[in-house]
Amino acid sequence: MALDLGIAEAIDNHGIAMTLSQLQSTLSLPTTKKPHLHRLLRMLTHVGFLVEQGTGVGTEAIYDLTPMSCHVLRKEETFNMFSLIQSQLDFIMVKPSLHLGDWFKQDDQQKPFEMAHSCSFWEMTNKNPNFNKMFNDAMERTNRKYVNAFINNVSDVFKGVHSLVDVGGGTGALSKGIAENFPHVECTVLDLPQVIHSIPNDGPVSVKFVSGDMFTFIPPADVVVLKWILHDWCDEDCIKILRRCKEAIPSNEAGGKVIVIEKVIGTASTEACHETHLLNDMLMLTAFTGTERDELQWKKLFSDAGFSSYQIILAMGTESVIEIYS
Repeated sequence: MALDLGIAEAIDNHGIAMTLSQLQSTLSLPTTKKPHLHRLLRMLTHVGFLVEQGTGVGTEAIYDLTPMSCHVLRKEETFNMFSLIQSQLDFIMVKPSLHLGDWFKQDDQQKPFEMAHSCSFWEMTNKNPNFNKMFNDAMERTNRKYVNAFINNVSDVFKGVHSLVDVGGGTGALSKGIAENFPHVECTVLDLPQVIHSIPNDGPVSVKFVSGDMFTFIPPADVVVLKWILHDWCDEDCIKILRRCKEAIPSNEAGGKVIVIEKVIGTASTEACHETHLLNDMLMLTAFTGTERDELQWKKLFSDAGFSSYQIILAMGTESVIEIYS
């Protein structure tokens, strides 16, 4: 609702905090709905998306943005999470949660998403172009954010690297950013045909797109990047993916490695980050076959896939960057 109404954009465009009556007018609400707006604003204030000022006796409430609302609710913010949240609040994503209780009671392998839609999440992206676009747009925005993190915090991971494959890299935002800032790295994006076929060829020359299945083959490169891939899949499937990665890279001595960007439960620096880990794990339970993992679970996956060692080199808010070596 807050996303649809454009509350944060309205306050941002106004330049200063806005009164309740100003918001009621700016948002062009019908007369019958205006009396209810304060209820939504009250909840947004409680959860930290807005801050309420000037609420003394006889004074009108005044609402201003917080850093959280600037980051999450503004559509124009370059690295905001608007598309990601919008995709997760789409009814296609909400409906499976209504089946979670039944899923727990039934002794079968069907996920709540499949119970709700009679297809898997990935089948839905293939048959529903609008949902596929919403999902890919969300991934593109988050990938842009991680480009900055790479540049500012982990640029050393590209030292001596000449080629990179971004597995499940979507529209290529992460690879394009890496190629632009590390021109010595030749980047390849591997993704499904329904993702690759709609991507315009307007990126850096050093980025190419390959249509394929990560379970079958990953193009050879010095480094394979897996961002938000493994948490979608069960342990058995993760091991298959990681083994394909191991086949694609040279030895550790020759500089080969896999870079995994994922949440690591138990490493969150704040309660808000920990809450995000747990909520996202519920999304994995509902829509996918995967899970959010703690460090011991990640370590076992890497070992079972045949890797010799790993290190968590950086925690970026809710995410961690993990290097694993053959």
